[in-house]
Amino acid sequence: MRAVLRPLATAGLASFVAQAGAAGMPRRLWFATERGVEAALAAGLLEKMPRLLDADSAAGPLQAHTLAVNDLGIAFLAAARERGDEFGPLGWRHEVAHRLGSGRRASMLITDALLTYLRLTGSGAVLEQRFCELDRATLTVDRLAAELDRYVDLYDARGKDGEPLWRSRYPFFPPVICVLAGAGREALRRRRDTAVALLRRTTAVPRLPALSIRFCLAEDLAERGPFAPIFTDVREPQKPVSWLVDGRGGES
Repeated sequence: MRAVLRPLATAGLASFVAQAGAAGMPRRLWFATERGVEAALAAGLLEKMPRLLDADSAAGPLQAHTLAVNDLGIAFLAAARERGDEFGPLGWRHEVAHRLGSGRRASMLITDALLTYLRLTGSGAVLEQRFCELDRATLTVDRLAAELDRYVDLYDARGKDGEPLWRSRYPFFPPVICVLAGAGREALRRRRDTAVALLRRTTAVPRLPALSIRFCLAEDLAERGPFAPIFTDVREPQKPVSWLVDGRGGES
């Protein structure tokens, strides 16, 4: 990887922030420069200009969250390589915005990442998309549940023609994956169970068959992968499941 990144840095397409890693060992946190992003746009790898980073913002307070979202994507990448599915470094996008109404002042829901994965089967291929939320235990658990409840608003949002706004972007409403990190295992399990209970008791999530919200621990995702039964579904929390659901919310 360093052999790939060094010439990109020489060409001014990438840069890095030097930091202390595990056990004080030095590490480099790489990011694309403005010139690098423009090159990616020109090559057709990006749809639009993303938010640019400089050295200060790359090393700033959101760094841990950004790296944790990348770890989420890497777990799916590893699973795809093992299974022969199609999913690569461009398979997930950070901070994808969605309008919750048709007016100029409509509020926005910004999902931490949108994941697009092509799962190959014996009879063809299945396009899997997911809204991904990465929670590092920085919010109170009731605020976490309230943030996830906003996906109900996205599901219900209509344009001026009365059609759901999400249908202009997705063939079906993507299920939601919430990955929990940033605390000890027992604390994260309590956080998961409490969030599930709040969503079941105080929101419309369990009553919407097309809206699936599943929780998993980042540690389990990294070690066992998304195809293992490591997820807890808000609608049936007693049964551990994998990440796979169909467009109607049922098991694949």
